[in-house]
Amino acid sequence: MSSQPPALHTVLSPRLLDLYDISGAVVVIIDVFRATSTIATALYNGAARVIPVDSVDQCIRIGNDTGGITAGERDGKVIPGLSYGNSPAEYPRSFIENKTLVLTTTNGTRLLHQSLQNGAADVITGSFPNLTAVCNYLTRQDLPVFLGCSAWKDRVNIEDALFAGAVIHRIKNHFTIHCDSSMMAENLYLQHRDDLPSLVRQTTHWHRLSSYGLEKDLLYCISEDVANVLPRYKNGELLVHG
Repeated sequence: MSSQPPALHTVLSPRLLDLYDISGAVVVIIDVFRATSTIATALYNGAARVIPVDSVDQCIRIGNDTGGITAGERDGKVIPGLSYGNSPAEYPRSFIENKTLVLTTTNGTRLLHQSLQNGAADVITGSFPNLTAVCNYLTRQDLPVFLGCSAWKDRVNIEDALFAGAVIHRIKNHFTIHCDSSMMAENLYLQHRDDLPSLVRQTTHWHRLSSYGLEKDLLYCISEDVANVLPRYKNGELLVHG
């Protein structure tokens, strides 16, 4: 008789992470609008590495030390003192190939560091542009999984929960799931998967970012497998796994 499959949980906000024991688990950092979409895109387009940091000062210092491109946003806007923002469109192959991207964002990089501090064994990043790569990786690990939604300033958002639901729908047969937030996320995804844009256009994050003219960005961020690589955190860097 086979042993029970590993557990999978969905954490809908960084504020809830401390309620879970994530030691020894794989944590998927989800920040659909836009950090984890940008990370996948930069690496897919040939970036040598992405260094995620949780402060602007650290971003500038590491950028100087590595010769890397400093990038980040707060409240959807490029941070003064940094060179670029958090838009996937800013990182085509012609620009980013073989370069280091040092990135700080409002929510996603903060959750990544919080997960490491809480004992995660493995940290990867996920969004719709690399959905299949995330799912394939998780089913091969035989470890507990936590789908960590970056949310917006600790407030639950729909787009991160949607991605968690998409992952759950694909891989649930490989895991033990007794988790109401996972069930909610999957049901949300199944209800709207045939027309994700209609739902996300109603979200607070869409209204916030579209006011900056970022509609094309946002539609890209809910497009499946357009940057299908697996960013994995190792020794302070996100690198393409495999």
